[in-house]
Amino acid sequence: MSDYDRNLPGHDRDFARATPIAQLLHLDVWLLIPVLLVISGGLFVLYSASDGSSATLMRQLRNFSIASVAMAVAAQISVDQYRRWAPALYLVGLALLVAVVFFGVGAKGAQRWLSLGFIRFQPSELMKLAMPLMVAWWYTEYGVPPRPIPLLGSLFLVLLPAACIVIQPDLGTSLLVAASGLFVVFIAGISVWYLLAAVGLVSISAWPAWTYLLKDYQRQRILTLFDPESDRLGAGWNIIQSKTAIGSGGWSGKGWLQGTQSHLDFLPESQTDFIIAVLAEEFGLRGVLILLLGYALIVARGFWIGFTAQTTFARLVASSITLTFFVYIFVNIGMVAGVLPVVGVPLPLVSFGGTSIVTLMLGFGVLMAISTEKKMITQ
Repeated sequence: MSDYDRNLPGHDRDFARATPIAQLLHLDVWLLIPVLLVISGGLFVLYSASDGSSATLMRQLRNFSIASVAMAVAAQISVDQYRRWAPALYLVGLALLVAVVFFGVGAKGAQRWLSLGFIRFQPSELMKLAMPLMVAWWYTEYGVPPRPIPLLGSLFLVLLPAACIVIQPDLGTSLLVAASGLFVVFIAGISVWYLLAAVGLVSISAWPAWTYLLKDYQRQRILTLFDPESDRLGAGWNIIQSKTAIGSGGWSGKGWLQGTQSHLDFLPESQTDFIIAVLAEEFGLRGVLILLLGYALIVARGFWIGFTAQTTFARLVASSITLTFFVYIFVNIGMVAGVLPVVGVPLPLVSFGGTSIVTLMLGFGVLMAISTEKKMITQ
C-alpha cells in the first residue's frame, strides 16, 4: 500500500483507487455526489414551480453547466495560490460593489446588479467567497488567535463591503456576507470576552439600527413575523401562503406537478425564495427530509475537509464556506416556515439563479482544492 493510501480513511482509499478521473481533475467524490443529487432533485422541483416551463429548466441547466465548469476550474488552483490572490479578489469585489452604486441595474426597487450587455451579475454574491478568503489571509499574516489590533482590522474588512450591500438595499445578502467573514474570526479562536463584548454592542445598537438603518418594509417584515394574520393580504401574504403549502403536503405530498398553491399563483416567488414550499406541498415531509439529508452530507463533508486541512488558511476558509452554506439553508427554510423574517435568501442548489449558483459551485471548487491538496501533501 502506498503512503497516499495509508493516509486516507478506508472509504476514501476505495474511492481513490476507483476514481482515477476524479483524482486527475482534483474532484472530491464524497462532496461531488451529494451536490449532484441535490441539483438533480432541485431541477424536478423547479420544473414544477415554473408550471412546466422548459425554458426556465433550460436556463437553469445552462447556469449549472457554467457553474460546474467554474467549480472544476476552481478545484485545480492550489490553496497557496488562493492565499496569494485573496487581497486582489477582495479589492475587485469591493470595486464592483462601489460600481453598483453608480452604474448598477435596478429591479424590484433595488439596485444590485451590473450589466455588461451580454450578461448581468450580482457582485454581492461574489463577495460571499472573496470575504472568507480575505479574512483568512489576514489571520495567516497576523496570526491566530486574534489579537486586539488585527481583530479590529478584520472587522473593518467585514463591515466595509457589508455596508456597501446594505445601501443597495439588500439586508439579507449583507448579513450573509458579513457572516462569512465573521465565521473566520470565530474559527480563528476569538476570546470569549470579545464575543460577550460583541453581544453587548449588538444589544446596544439594536434600537438605533431599527430606527435609522432598517427601511419601512424591512421593519414591516419583522413585525409580520410575529403576527402575519394582521395583514393577510399585504405583508403577511407570503408567510401565510408558504405555511399553507407546507402543511397541505402532509407526509407524502400531493404528487409532482400537482401542487395547488404554486400552480394557482397563490405562492409568491415559487421559483426562488419559496421553492421549498413547492417541494413540501408536492413531495411532503418525506421529500423535505430527503433534501435535508443531501444537505447534511454536503455540510458534513465540508466540515471534514476543514477539520483535516493542512494549513491555518485552508482550515479557516473551508470551515467558513461550509458554515455559510449551512446558514443559507437555515435562513431560507426558517423564512419559508415563518420562524425568521423574509429576507430574500434563495435555497442553495434548488432555487432558480445565476450568480448565486456560480458562487456556490466556486465555493465547492475551493473545498475540493483544499481536499485534494491535503492528499497531495500526505503523498
